[in-house]
Amino acid sequence: MEICSADREILERLEEELWRKETRFNMQRMNELIANDFFEFGRSGKVSQRQDTLAVAPQTIDAVFPLPEFHVRLLNENIAQVTYNSEIAYDGIVEYARRSSIWSRTTTGWILRFHQGTPFQP
Repeated sequence: MEICSADREILERLEEELWRKETRFNMQRMNELIANDFFEFGRSGKVSQRQDTLAVAPQTIDAVFPLPEFHVRLLNENIAQVTYNSEIAYDGIVEYARRSSIWSRTTTGWILRFHQGTPFQP
């Protein structure tokens, strides 16, 4: 099963919204994107629930765009797995992670159900 280019572009834009300060810390937008049962295995190993993710204080996110090694595969017609590498600078130190997100297509658009970050060194 192959994803159409329009859905791929939408999912890439949505994933990038999670890394852009102006959208990541917009609670109305995040409430639209993040599923009620969302959870995450963070790069640090911490497990976060939806409310933890939404409670993060606004901060500058110095991410590399477009997201490196961005790929999408359909698990079924309404479930997509997005994978990519992140390069984020925190106080001048770049942290790398392999990222994986699970998105569900709903009647109102795609919503994020799960995310995982695993650190690596290039």
